[in-house]
Amino acid sequence: MDDTTALFDLLRECTDHAFADALRETVKGAEDRKLNNVNPLAFASSAGLNTEATISGFLHATRLGIFDLSWNVLCPGCGGVLDANTSLRTVESEAYTCALCAAGYEPTLDEMVEVTFTVSPRIRRIAAHNPHQLPPLEYFRQIYWGSGIDLPEDNYEALVDEFVLEALELPAGEKAVISLQLPEAFIIVFEPVTHAAQFIDVKGEPTRERQSLTLVIDRGHRHHETLVMRPGPVRISIENQIDVRAVPSVCLANDALHDVLGKRRPFLTAKRILSNQTFRNIYHTGTLDVDQRLKVTSLTFLFTDLRGSTALYDKVGDLAAYDLVRVHFGVLTQIVAEEGGAVVKTIGDAVMATFPLPQQALSAAIRMRRGIDELNSRNENSNLVLKIGIHEGPCIAVSMNDRQDYFGQAVNIASRVQNLATPNNIFATNNVITAAKDIIVRSGLQASPHASALRGIDKPIEIYAIS
Repeated sequence: MDDTTALFDLLRECTDHAFADALRETVKGAEDRKLNNVNPLAFASSAGLNTEATISGFLHATRLGIFDLSWNVLCPGCGGVLDANTSLRTVESEAYTCALCAAGYEPTLDEMVEVTFTVSPRIRRIAAHNPHQLPPLEYFRQIYWGSGIDLPEDNYEALVDEFVLEALELPAGEKAVISLQLPEAFIIVFEPVTHAAQFIDVKGEPTRERQSLTLVIDRGHRHHETLVMRPGPVRISIENQIDVRAVPSVCLANDALHDVLGKRRPFLTAKRILSNQTFRNIYHTGTLDVDQRLKVTSLTFLFTDLRGSTALYDKVGDLAAYDLVRVHFGVLTQIVAEEGGAVVKTIGDAVMATFPLPQQALSAAIRMRRGIDELNSRNENSNLVLKIGIHEGPCIAVSMNDRQDYFGQAVNIASRVQNLATPNNIFATNNVITAAKDIIVRSGLQASPHASALRGIDKPIEIYAIS
């Protein structure tokens, strides 16, 4: 048995069998590009697999060394990768600039940082392991654009030909000349390795005189002021001053380009993977630097606490009570994971969990109540009651006490909401109710609002009791 076979056998033991088998076949027979920057959501969709199981499966495949994980900072405008990182610790909190879109963005973990997976070279060598040897169009497809750009499978080259006038490979330290006829249009000379861009507004009377333009590719100035030129012949001299090959392209900013950039598909965000229980189990320390602060524009927090645990310790003794409380933690953790969330930490008898969406948190809360009821029914000495509070809002991802945690007012509010919760109700704020109203209706529950003053919060907040 070779090493690869052994690794896939191990993967099958710790992940969904259907996922492990599908990944084995993909690694064995798929085209190279299908093993580079893999979008796990798209992989699950195309293979008919469960999405959460697929995400967990790729994480286990990374743990085993079958795949490598990347954290890519994306431009929200064009979907291009502004920065590729092997660790979230190297993602900067300051603004990233996209020369193609002529815009700067402060990175957030919601939609600007994607997580992708590339097959390890020890398992299979693919062309993208040497990205600077990829043809220009493949460099755009496999390296520049993020996995959220929904590129066509069959007619990619023909589609790109509709907006790329010229493209060339320029070795490090070399010079080249592009000669072409400029049409009356908005032109972009773009270099994806350095993200350098030169805009040219071609307008006015056509000319037969050859126009000239000199561009230098370096690691410095990535965007230049828009030039105005006339339709007609042009000679573009390009010098590559970086230490790797460059692939400058002359593109039309036309409908074909905008159509490519506009076709998006879901991708695995950093926010979602940080709220994945498998990820937290595998990467429980070292995800962020101790001084690193990364924004999340929307995350849902769920806090729980037990009522009746103190009386339980008095009634059945420390050991038996501890065993029941530990079982309760297991029940909640399993439900959180199955609903696409993660337990951030436990505090005494309390749990703090996060979910990408309010709907997931409320579904988990409803299941938690049933789970505790079933636990009580199986143990005659158990009379545990769960208090649950849910809130959604912005926060900051931080590293605290050697683990990835969250900080901000949304965390404080969620904790305070849980403190107000009564044993027979789930308490949630307005944003949660608005997002998850269909779940409330389908579950046959009622949401009753009332304004409450929360400690440390200036204004009363409308809180709903779900029963």
